[in-house]
Amino acid sequence: MRRILILDDEPSVLSALRRTLRAAFPPDDVVIEAFDEPEAAVLRAGEQDFDVVISDYRMPGLNGADVLQLMKGLQPEAVRIVVSATKEILEVADAVNRAEVFRYLAKPWQQEELVATVREAFARRDRRAPPRPAPAAAGGHDDVLRRLEQDEPGITRVDWDEDGNIRLF
Repeated sequence: MRRILILDDEPSVLSALRRTLRAAFPPDDVVIEAFDEPEAAVLRAGEQDFDVVISDYRMPGLNGADVLQLMKGLQPEAVRIVVSATKEILEVADAVNRAEVFRYLAKPWQQEELVATVREAFARRDRRAPPRPAPAAAGGHDDVLRRLEQDEPGITRVDWDEDGNIRLF
């Protein structure tokens, strides 16, 4: 399952991004998490890996370059995209250079261009890092327990007392 983090301080833009991406990528294939506060997005990136991070450039507090640079430190394999209405090329160049941004998309973006860019970002992510392991199939849990027991005999056995507490010795 792929994961996209989107960040924009404008709710209408955030909704448009989410709507465009949801129309292009089925929920069974891609999870989209949306944030309107840079700090919340960075905190979430500390908890969950993302394949693609899409951020606005101009926001109160942390700007897009700062956020994407933090994302680069937290998740170097995540592909970073900046969307912005700013026409100040030096600011955008700073974001691209500091955070190693994959693409810059100008607001308002073309839906086809956004979707194509995210598809390219997924392909780039696949080339940059090994694929994530697939979830264990049925019986996978038993295989893990069996290997643990082979390596550390007794580790999977639990000693319960009469009140339902675990005995530690």
